[in-house]
Amino acid sequence: MNLNFSGTVNVFKLLAKPSLCLPHATVSTFNEIPSPLGKAFESRGKKVDIRAVVLDKDDCFAYPDTNEVYPAYTERFHQLQKEYPGRRLLIVSNTAGATTYDRDGRLAKELESVTGVPVLAHRVKKPGCGDEIMAHFKAHPEVGVTHPSQIVIVGDRLLTDMMLANMMGSWGLWIKDGVKPLNEKSLFSRIEQRLGAFLMARGYQAPNPQSPFE
Repeated sequence: MNLNFSGTVNVFKLLAKPSLCLPHATVSTFNEIPSPLGKAFESRGKKVDIRAVVLDKDDCFAYPDTNEVYPAYTERFHQLQKEYPGRRLLIVSNTAGATTYDRDGRLAKELESVTGVPVLAHRVKKPGCGDEIMAHFKAHPEVGVTHPSQIVIVGDRLLTDMMLANMMGSWGLWIKDGVKPLNEKSLFSRIEQRLGAFLMARGYQAPNPQSPFE
């Protein structure tokens, strides 16, 4: 069983600030991620300086519970690798690399081998692993990340991926529809779809990340 204590604890933060689970931009599927990526956030009225991208795996670029890029997304995935080469692209999953689930690291190693992208080994699951993500980029100064506002979190879940982005002070790009059809998604995923629409219809917006100069 893939329990998420971090998600359970952090969901209570939504009672005080519901906008924490909202994205800064939304696309339907991985293939619709714009190039350059910064174009996704132009409507926010802020200049963005994106130096690294954090990708979720399941129902983002891969079919859930598989360790390979969904065939229809291969071209866009490789393009993103060229746009953010080396360690500028990082996979953070609550399955592969989550040490409470992937205890021996086998899934992470397999995913790295297949995709050619580093997979973060993290003790705390999303949305609570922001410190571990920042520690990773600090350990690789060649990436040039000095502040969370220079990172985009890409994922399909509001209560893990987008909440992670907002809690970190990063940008969040929501993959709203993903790979799996809505009627086959988990109950939690279907509830999130309704929650996002409910909050945005009432005027809630994700807080803009603050740059280190603000």
